[in-house]
Amino acid sequence: RFAVSVGYWKDPYIQYFVRQAKERKAPEINRGKLACYYARVHGVSYLIQAFLKKTECNCQIVNLGAGMDTLFWRLKDENLLPRKYFEVDFPMIVARKIHNIKSKPPLSKPIMESHSGDSLLIDSHSLDSTRYSLVGADLRFSSDLEEKLKKHNLDTHLPTLLVAECVLVYMTPQQSANLLKWAASTFPVAMFINYEQVNMTDRFGQIMIENLQRRQCNLAGVEVCRSLDSQKERLLLNGWETAHAIDMMKVYSFLPQADVKRIEGLEFLDEKELFEQLMQHYCICWASKDSSNL
Repeated sequence: RFAVSVGYWKDPYIQYFVRQAKERKAPEINRGKLACYYARVHGVSYLIQAFLKKTECNCQIVNLGAGMDTLFWRLKDENLLPRKYFEVDFPMIVARKIHNIKSKPPLSKPIMESHSGDSLLIDSHSLDSTRYSLVGADLRFSSDLEEKLKKHNLDTHLPTLLVAECVLVYMTPQQSANLLKWAASTFPVAMFINYEQVNMTDRFGQIMIENLQRRQCNLAGVEVCRSLDSQKERLLLNGWETAHAIDMMKVYSFLPQADVKRIEGLEFLDEKELFEQLMQHYCICWASKDSSNL
């Protein structure tokens, strides 16, 4: 929300989910973190749009651990909605999101506009419309997840894009492996995008872990975040045919340089080294499984 408010990228919907924070963070946290968010948003969006264009939107997206993400609304504005867009998170998070959608017309109107049935199916922990579904489920139990998604008309024969941003790292390696295995075995044509930490065994990574532990935040799956190779290996060992992984510094270097120049002018940062270290400790991985040579 703060990054959007100072102009890193445009998102007219985030204001309806997240209140504006009053305090500003220290400049190096600001610039470093915000540029990392900027690279994440653009990097993930680039892959999503490539998938949508390849499939001509004749596909579905499953956003795992979606939180207060606004991608559905932004894709609708760009006329890039897939056949169906699913979001999954813990029932408590989903209940909060449903409350926001119901109480804010700029969120509910786009769902109604893309809905062709009589009335929406909605209760305290799920919402189902023609093009958008919000499902309360625990990603650690894939049979429960599949059952709930199918109840909301998941089509396993459609090309499917699964997105997980800072999600797998909170699950044990066995739990994330089960989820990846389930996805790879369920959809004949699929792509998986994962954004999370990497290079976590060095000193900088250890400090990150210690800082999170002090805030009672345990990264149960951090051992898979050893390196780009360990990230790719997890995908390949669990049924995916191809896997790629690049750190966020590399992503940052691929972004349109005129826009990078623009965001670098938004806030001054002299701690270039700290910023680069932060960017080298996050990565985007993507894997595919492609029975029809898409």
